[in-house]
Amino acid sequence: MSEFESYQNPLNTRYASAEMSRIWSSQVRHATWRRLWVALAESQQELGLEISDEQLASLREAIDDIDFEVAAGYERDLRHDVMAHVHAYGDRCPEARGIIHLGATSCFVTDNTDLLLLGQALELIRDRLVGVIHHLAVFAAGNRDLPCLGFTHLQPAQPTTVGKRATLWCYDLVMDLEELEHRLESLRLRGVKGTTGTQASFLSLFDGDHDKVSRLEQLVAEKMGDGRVYPVTGQTYSRKIDAQVLGVLSGIGISAHKAGNDVRILQHRKEIEEPFGKKQVGSSAMAYKRNPMRSERMCSLARYAISLHDSAADTAATQWMERTLDDSANRRLTLPQAFLAIDAVLILFRNIVDGLVVYPQVISRRLGEELPFMATEEILMAGVRAGGDRQELHEAIRVHSQAAGEEVKQRGGENDLISRLQGDPLFADVDLEGTLDARRFTGRAAEQVDEFIAAVVDPIRDRYPSALQADGGEVTV
Repeated sequence: MSEFESYQNPLNTRYASAEMSRIWSSQVRHATWRRLWVALAESQQELGLEISDEQLASLREAIDDIDFEVAAGYERDLRHDVMAHVHAYGDRCPEARGIIHLGATSCFVTDNTDLLLLGQALELIRDRLVGVIHHLAVFAAGNRDLPCLGFTHLQPAQPTTVGKRATLWCYDLVMDLEELEHRLESLRLRGVKGTTGTQASFLSLFDGDHDKVSRLEQLVAEKMGDGRVYPVTGQTYSRKIDAQVLGVLSGIGISAHKAGNDVRILQHRKEIEEPFGKKQVGSSAMAYKRNPMRSERMCSLARYAISLHDSAADTAATQWMERTLDDSANRRLTLPQAFLAIDAVLILFRNIVDGLVVYPQVISRRLGEELPFMATEEILMAGVRAGGDRQELHEAIRVHSQAAGEEVKQRGGENDLISRLQGDPLFADVDLEGTLDARRFTGRAAEQVDEFIAAVVDPIRDRYPSALQADGGEVTV
C-alpha cells in the first residue's frame, strides 16, 4: 500500500518540522529504550552483578540497529511492545539476551524515554518561541510610534501605536517562555523504580542492599541525564507532569491564536497584511482575494493543541492507584501531536511576523475617521483655556458629535465634527486642527515599547543567543 492509499497525519506531511517529527519517531524512541537498557546493565555491572564487558559492548553496538519488522512480528504474538523489543534486541545481541531489562518493568524504558523526549521537544519549542519573541520585538521597535486606532470591545477606542500592540502579542509569548523554562527545569527522570515504584525487584537483585539500589538509580540517571529523578512514583511517573507540559503548549496556542485573530481583523481593515506569495492563490473562485491563510492555519492548529490539554488533564485525573493502562493509547497520540502542532504554530507565527506588511496611509485614514470624536476632551479643555464656559462647551460638543455621528451612520458621509465646531462661535479661539495630531493621544505607547524591549526582551536575547540566529522553519504548504 502506497502512502497515498492510507491515512497520513497532516502534522507530519504538511505542517510540523522534520526536527520535531524526528524527536517523536520510532527510531529515536526505541533507540532511547536501548540506551536505557545499556545504562541499566552498565550500572548493574558497576555494582557487582555478573555482566561481562563483551555483553555490554554487544548492546552498545546495536543501539541504533533496530529491526522493526522483527519487533512487529514479536508484538503480534506477545501483544506487548516492550517485550517485543526485548526479544528483538536479544536476537541482535544473543550473548547479552539474558541481561536485557534485568529487574526492570516496562515503564523503566517507556516512561524514562517519554521524559527524555519531552525535554528535547521542549528545548526545540523554546528556541522557536525565543525566535518569535525576538522578531516581534524587532517589528514593535520599527513601528513604536506609528499611531493607530485602538479597540476595546472591538469598538474604536483611544489610539495606541502599531508597535505597542505588537508588544501585547510579544508579552503573551514571554509569559509562555517563563512557564516553559520552569517546566523544563522541573523535568526529571522516572528513574529505576520497579513494578509499583517500590524498587522491590532491584532490592531482591542486590540481596537486600538498599544502598546499592539507591546507587543504581543514581548511576542510571547520571548516564541518561543530569542525575535528577522524581523522588517517588508508582509504576509510572505522575501523569500530572504530562498535563503540566501540555498546559505550556496550550498556553502558547492561546497566545498565537489571539495574535492570529488580531492580524486577521487588521487585514480585514487593510491596515496590516500577512505575507502573500507572488504566485499564491487566495480563492479558487475570487481571483482578487488575499486571504490571511497563514494566520487562519495558525489559529486552527493552535485550537487543536489547546484542546489536547484537556485530554492530558483527564488522563492524570483518572489514573488508578499505582497506574492503569488506559493512559497508554491516549498518550501515544496527545504528547507527540501537541508538540507537532505547536511546532507548526510557531513556524507559522515567525513566518507571519517576518513578512508583516504595514500600510501607514490606511492606518492614518482609519484613525482620522474616528479621531475627531476622541479629540473632544482635548477640544473641551482648549475651549476652557480660551475663556469659554465648560458646561456650555460640553453641551455644544455633545450636540455636534451626535449630528456628525448621524452624518456618518445615516447618510454614509464623512465625519464632519471638526468643520461643525469650526462654524460654532464658541470655538472660534480654539486651534481645532491642532487637536487632531494623533501622537497627542497615544500617551507613552512609544516609550513603553522601548522599555519593554530593554527590560524584558533583551535579557531573553542574552540568554539564548543561538536561538536568535536559528532558522524559523519552513511553511511547506
